[in-house]
Amino acid sequence: MSTTHYLSALFDPRSIAVIGASENPGSTGYVIFNNLLSHAYQGRLVAVNPHHDTLLGQPCVPDIESVPVPVDLAIITTPPRTIAQVIAQCARVGIHHVIVVSHPAGVASNAAAIERRIREAALSADVRFMGPKSLGFVRPHVALNATFTDISAIPGDLALVAQSGAMCAAVLDWATMSRVGISLAVSLGEAMNIDFGDVLDYLANDEHTRYILLHVEKIRHARRFISALRSAARIKPVIVLKSGNHASDDDLDGDAAALADQVFDAAVRRAGAVRVSNVSQLFHAARALAGGLHPRGSRLAIISNGTGPARMAADSARRLGVPLATLQADTQAALKPLLPADWHNANPIDLSGDATTERYLEVTQLLVRDAAVDAVLIVLSPMALVSPQVVAEGLVRIARESAVALCCCFMGGQLVGSARKTLEDAGVPVFRTPDTVIELFHNISNYYDNQKLLLEVPSPGRGTQRAASGNGRALVDALIAERCSQLSRMQAHALLHSYGVVVRPSLGAHSITEALFVAEQLGLPVDMYLETVRAPASTAEQAVRRKLSSLESVRSALHDLAALQDAEADGGAPLHVSLAPSRERSHALHFVLRVLRDPVFGPVLLLGAAGLQGEVLRDMAVALPPLNRVLARNLIEATRLGQTLQAGATRPAADQAALEDALIAVSNMVCDLPALETLEIHPLIVDAQGCQAVEARVVIDPIRGEDQGRFAHLAIHPYPAQLCQEWRMRDGSRIQVRPVRPEDAVLEQAFVSAMSDESRHFRFMDGTRELPPSQIVRLTQIDYDREMALIAVVRDDDGERQVGSVRYVQTPDGESVEFALAVADAWQKCGLGRRLMEVIIDCARDKLYRSIVGEVLANNAKMLKLMTRLGFAVLPHPERTDLKWVVKPLRE
Repeated sequence: MSTTHYLSALFDPRSIAVIGASENPGSTGYVIFNNLLSHAYQGRLVAVNPHHDTLLGQPCVPDIESVPVPVDLAIITTPPRTIAQVIAQCARVGIHHVIVVSHPAGVASNAAAIERRIREAALSADVRFMGPKSLGFVRPHVALNATFTDISAIPGDLALVAQSGAMCAAVLDWATMSRVGISLAVSLGEAMNIDFGDVLDYLANDEHTRYILLHVEKIRHARRFISALRSAARIKPVIVLKSGNHASDDDLDGDAAALADQVFDAAVRRAGAVRVSNVSQLFHAARALAGGLHPRGSRLAIISNGTGPARMAADSARRLGVPLATLQADTQAALKPLLPADWHNANPIDLSGDATTERYLEVTQLLVRDAAVDAVLIVLSPMALVSPQVVAEGLVRIARESAVALCCCFMGGQLVGSARKTLEDAGVPVFRTPDTVIELFHNISNYYDNQKLLLEVPSPGRGTQRAASGNGRALVDALIAERCSQLSRMQAHALLHSYGVVVRPSLGAHSITEALFVAEQLGLPVDMYLETVRAPASTAEQAVRRKLSSLESVRSALHDLAALQDAEADGGAPLHVSLAPSRERSHALHFVLRVLRDPVFGPVLLLGAAGLQGEVLRDMAVALPPLNRVLARNLIEATRLGQTLQAGATRPAADQAALEDALIAVSNMVCDLPALETLEIHPLIVDAQGCQAVEARVVIDPIRGEDQGRFAHLAIHPYPAQLCQEWRMRDGSRIQVRPVRPEDAVLEQAFVSAMSDESRHFRFMDGTRELPPSQIVRLTQIDYDREMALIAVVRDDDGERQVGSVRYVQTPDGESVEFALAVADAWQKCGLGRRLMEVIIDCARDKLYRSIVGEVLANNAKMLKLMTRLGFAVLPHPERTDLKWVVKPLRE
């Protein structure tokens, strides 16, 4: 596959034209052109301005079509009304990458019309542009500063992508002051064309970048953002700072803004990145990851030589949900002689003000040996009996020898200055206040937890112990045919049942007599619901009568509901009520489960405590579908109520597996039904006997989902289990073919290692013998939305063995895919390669791609013959004579 990214000409241009370059020091065109000159950009630089023959000592041409040499990148600083025309001119001379610094909204009353013309001009001319209102970018290792800022940057491995030019400038200023090297700093501006997804794709494969910082204000394309973020985070740490979290920023009310923020947080977690809450944390997290801070878990032990700092650290830990480690018995016994007599095995550990250097280091050594401790925070105040410098040197030695992460807080000024520098130089995080260290530890722990979530690839329709009927789509199709939007209680319960959710049984009645007999059959007491009035959620309780304990109360309730129907319903609709047993489950926990549509990320699941407890405590956790058992358990544990499922003093343990099943079933329902608008199960009760949906409300949108591809409504593409299949080969052997999973890394590495030198050369086009871990990750942890990878495996006495693989990735234009195929030497010439290619071609066709393309070495006669038989055209490669370009149209 091609290794040249489509943004390479943008971020590594051989030539740049500044359109609107100026000699006026106060102008944007002057600052950008002068920056390019003063930072000694090594490529060809051209000024474009009709009023000058030379500019700052450089040749100047009147318009871009007069430039005498090919140009890779054009930077437009001209007035907004000219941008669309200039983009069209750029395309005519072969320039397909542009930065738009000008900002239509800042100067034009008809900004929306100008922006529309810019988009249309770029689209019709096949031009990719960054902006408008882009600050530009900095690429220090090639001495390229194409920004509207005077800040210089030193070369390094930290990349920044920000929408805000001010934020980009602030980070560059911090990096320069802190001597932190930058690989690339990009200001996207309005991100009308090139967006986070594009730049993340580029940085994931950029050899100069090891860490990525994102500053996000708004997301335009959720699926593309999540897809690119997941792809990048599999290879490099990504740290995200989000602005605009409050109602005043997002034009939302407080609750809606808080929910939108929770949804964004859930998306970042599932992508394997970590979110921080302020600029300081952004910098600290980047430095800690660069220094190799990797706690093995989240259980923290705290040491201090003062009660106040210890309590401050413990309070911060509790506020952020960082668990304080419970020390093992042997550790407690070993610590007793070293600590004050009033120590009662508590964590934090207060060494008291008379703590010596030796006591600090001995206690730290004991804690890092405790299997219940994942990290140690050492808080030190410069008391008389302790040497901060000697403690720092000892901690550096411990950090090198131990698998337990160390974080430090050396409080004070001059007395601890050299000790701080010793720790910083060794890569041990050290700060001035305890709460800053706790925040850092919390963020880094979350990062590694989120990396585990990234490995989860749920498959809709699987993962529950309770069978589903599989009739859910047929039921919704019937409702859509009738243009029904709000489901009755019976319909909602039937739909949930079809996906495997246990629902409370109920029966319908259309008269007083029927209601009396149904109540007797179900057993009193019963709850009664009026089905013929579709009341909004806020008034739904008016149509319910609960705990009817006698037949007379059933009769009276039915009269009340009939009167309500007469007052609310039009046209004298026939009476229809449903009755359900009103049984108290004394030890049951009451949850509420909702499905809502976020305007950016689509369907989301919300789980929390039902009733007053949920309202008071605001106990609600958010997750993006699809879910599997690990992700469902993670969602449960994120709620306070979910942490009480274990047995208590007066009640048995609740059936957590049954609750997980219900969450997975609802997730499957969300994945399967694009028309599902909202769902609420309130309450969803859980106890030792299982999990049951008591009441449910469902609303569908009959229009939503029409003419969409499968799973197009989801921000995260599920595992495509429908592609799993078994083939019987000509010799009778059986081969399992399935989409690749993250856990297939060992199979993939063994497959490549077992190839002959010739087969490896034909597949990777170099001397590859063993793939580096980063490439194995790229091959096995894929985004099923814009790429697909299938592996063929056989089973023998040693387990599974991979014998083939085929994949495609989306090309930059989004219209085509590029494939790669490899077959084990012993399985060649048996038709496996052809069958794998046929499947991947069908996958690409189902995704409505225009064509499938590939690069094949010119001397790979077997592959070229197979391509011809499959209907590919074999063409000369546009750049290399040793390659052929093969193309197959997928549309008529």
